[in-house]
Amino acid sequence: MNKNYYAVLMAGGVGSRFWPVSTTEFPKQFHDMLGSGHTLIQKTFSRLSQLIPVENILILTNEKYNNLVLEQLPMVKQEQVLLEPAMRNTAPCILYASLKIKKQNPDAVMVVAPSDHWIEDEKAFTDNLQHCFDFSAKENALMTLGIQPTFPNTGFGYIEFDKSDLNAIKKVNQFREKPDYETAKAFLESGNFLWNGGIFIWSVKSITEAFEKFQPQMNALFLEGWGSYNTDAEKAFIERNYAAAENVSIDYAVMENAKNVYVLPATFDWNDLGTWGSLHEKLDKDENNNAVVNASVLLNNSSSNIISTSKDKIVVIDGLEDFIIVDKDNVLLIYPKSKEQEIKGIVSQLKK
Repeated sequence: MNKNYYAVLMAGGVGSRFWPVSTTEFPKQFHDMLGSGHTLIQKTFSRLSQLIPVENILILTNEKYNNLVLEQLPMVKQEQVLLEPAMRNTAPCILYASLKIKKQNPDAVMVVAPSDHWIEDEKAFTDNLQHCFDFSAKENALMTLGIQPTFPNTGFGYIEFDKSDLNAIKKVNQFREKPDYETAKAFLESGNFLWNGGIFIWSVKSITEAFEKFQPQMNALFLEGWGSYNTDAEKAFIERNYAAAENVSIDYAVMENAKNVYVLPATFDWNDLGTWGSLHEKLDKDENNNAVVNASVLLNNSSSNIISTSKDKIVVIDGLEDFIIVDKDNVLLIYPKSKEQEIKGIVSQLKK
């Protein structure tokens, strides 16, 4: 394996659209959402370790999930777990990890990947990632893996690439915000738009230069800790300074400003598992399109539902279509799939 290859696994999210299974105390990346026998973070770590040395995989997460990470990934050492003392979106944590890696290995190329996505064809993923690593090792490029859109999804951002570019790796024209339905349809018809899956590849040299150029204040903040990275003083520096970083995504902070952005259209099946509806797509279904996790069910006149309960609970349903039915501990959720984006708001209401 190439000692210059690194991965940063982002595992700090709460996954509130998967409530009540995913909670602040136990988010979805630490659950076996598809009944595969492995949690999402375990599957992602295993997939990345096909190409990247285990000791070169860093996990970025919130302080409160440290023990969960170490329990689920026993091959990982404590120094590979980068703990965020405050929630600050993706740009600060990526800069922190990039500087830490750069200090250890200035020739490194790295992938940044969410820990809670589902990828079926792991060989295709590894081949795509190798292609990106090869490109990033030679070029001053900020790369992303773009996902081939299968329908006009309004829940994702899009990447517009140059239509005239016949290379496998394409120059990005611009990032586009989550569109309305008609705009999403137009994106698909034009043929040069991809979903932004949030998987990024670059050399540490390229990404740290980009932060220096586009985020000088944040860059200066984290560079103050350069002497402490990969030493016993690192934790204290991060605890003191991390919360002072701006709460901003890598897309806004860097990618939308840079001119050296490239995309490789992915050749693997991908699902961001962001909602109960997206989970419904990946699960096996009965003849009426109902998906069941753990429950024993008796269903009449019911179709296109997802039902998730504790093991072997008996659930009897008649006359429901397109609903989410989740029974978890002391919570029962019965909610239309068409309103699944609102579940996040319900969690906020209940906290009040």
